[in-house]
Amino acid sequence: MKRAFLIGLVLLCSCKQAVKNDPDAANETSKAFSELLEAYNEERLVLNPTKATEAGDHRYNDQFPNFLSEAYKAKKQAYYTRYKEALTKLDTSALSDTEKMSMAVLNWDCNINIEALTFKKDLMPIDQMWSKNLDFNQLASGTTSQPFKTVSDYKNWLKRVDAYLIWLEAAKKNMREGMKTGYVLPKPLIVKVIPQFESLIGEDVETHLYFAPVKLMPETFTKEDREALREAYTDMVLKKIVPAHKDMVAFLKHDYLPAGRTSSGINATPLGDAYYNHQIKKYTTTSMSADDIHELGLKEVARIRGEMEAVKQQVGFKGDLNAFFDHVRTNKDLMPFTERSQVIAFYDSIHEVMKPQINKLFGKQPKTPFEVRRTEPFREKSAAANYASGSLDGTRPGIFYTPIPDVEAYNIFDKEDLFLHEAIPGHHFQISLAQENEELPDFRKTLWYSAYGEGWALYTEAMGKELGLYKDPYQYFGMLSAEIHRAIRLVVDTGLHAKGWTRKQAIQYSLENEAESEAKIISEIERYMANPGQALSYKIGQLKLIELRETAQSELGEAFDIKEFHNQVLETGCIPLQLLENKIHAWIESNK
Repeated sequence: MKRAFLIGLVLLCSCKQAVKNDPDAANETSKAFSELLEAYNEERLVLNPTKATEAGDHRYNDQFPNFLSEAYKAKKQAYYTRYKEALTKLDTSALSDTEKMSMAVLNWDCNINIEALTFKKDLMPIDQMWSKNLDFNQLASGTTSQPFKTVSDYKNWLKRVDAYLIWLEAAKKNMREGMKTGYVLPKPLIVKVIPQFESLIGEDVETHLYFAPVKLMPETFTKEDREALREAYTDMVLKKIVPAHKDMVAFLKHDYLPAGRTSSGINATPLGDAYYNHQIKKYTTTSMSADDIHELGLKEVARIRGEMEAVKQQVGFKGDLNAFFDHVRTNKDLMPFTERSQVIAFYDSIHEVMKPQINKLFGKQPKTPFEVRRTEPFREKSAAANYASGSLDGTRPGIFYTPIPDVEAYNIFDKEDLFLHEAIPGHHFQISLAQENEELPDFRKTLWYSAYGEGWALYTEAMGKELGLYKDPYQYFGMLSAEIHRAIRLVVDTGLHAKGWTRKQAIQYSLENEAESEAKIISEIERYMANPGQALSYKIGQLKLIELRETAQSELGEAFDIKEFHNQVLETGCIPLQLLENKIHAWIESNK
């Protein structure tokens, strides 16, 4: 891979001079740039082998680097620096529009990752929602992207587990260092982490998560292979996974929790305001300040409350809006299920209602299959609904996971909206179409910028009426609730991390302005505490997409085609918002 990179770099240098004198050299520049992008993607997969697995590339299924080691961080620093420098040697006049976009995306990707390496966030490597141990546990179930179809697959996982345990021990070491220097999680987050590790210390092998793949062994395996793998997985569970997790539980309970901080915001750690500003840039792909975002959030909350008042009056509820929130939270008519299978069937019915309308709004639609599944029990209590992308080759479906810890308390008032966001036409359309787009270089097919990806998903929530949904005013109220939830995020995330808000203040503000249950709100606030800035991406991205659609409709008039607008947005894959804005404005000008 480094050889390919060096060849590409030499070609780029030579082509930059040649293009000036020979137009045919432009083809060489394009070829060299394509090789550079290919090398960038190949090296990215080596650095992040689980990302390769998730994409359906199985070359590195046995690998899990110690992301916390100094050697790994040095390798990562060198990787981004090399490619950033290579771009400066490129003659952009020789590139196509698609190539210029790829160059701009690659440059942005290098810059934001180089900046991230200047912070010591890896001294807090584990939290209740975002850390690598949770992703790894999902792979362990045998039902996600880690394949368990051949004997080699089963052996690959055993090797990957050994590598993961090295990372887990390094995480504990880093957390000990963080305790000494002020890089430590807030206590409420640590309390949520402990049960996640406790769930993996049980010594009943047959029911252990990491033994689950044994129960999925294909019938085609020989008796000898089946017995050998059963023995190997039993040893892995009892002699490796259980002891390692017992050690982590003891550390978390007796050492880490007592050292946990009472503050809520990241600016109370040595990471300070600089890290939060970096996170804002990373997750919004803008140069907005915390103050600007906070004020925008307050305005959006006020606007959406006005629309909620109208729905409250429509259903004839007597009382103020906060009383209506309580009514919606506790209304048993909105909790109709007694079996978890009914929840899955409910989402399937939403999809059926939408199907006739999808063709009116979307020209390009994904070929990748789609499923709805219950969130795995081991992470269900602390997880939010989420989408897991299908494989690049389309053989593994995109999956919408919904947690159902208590089916009789499963409130449906906001679930049409949730399906639009997490499934269709939200994340499933956006991610799958990018992965299926043969014109995109491979590195852009799986790249993720939250402002674009989550902004698109939130944008699609407002399309419910166009798609035949929100006929029930409570479901429309659910859409408004989801939107105000994202507007509230602008207020509470900046409040927590830039304005000194406490966890209690953030919870109270949310309770006063949305219909989510207190338990759900607490989980959400703690999510923002764990990953500063991520929650800002949704609303910032959505507002930009709405602005671009309105601009296109205004400037193009009768020539505006909603299907083509969506094609223009979706065909790019995930990109920073400014690059998307430039693209849409160019499209508008070309269609006037």
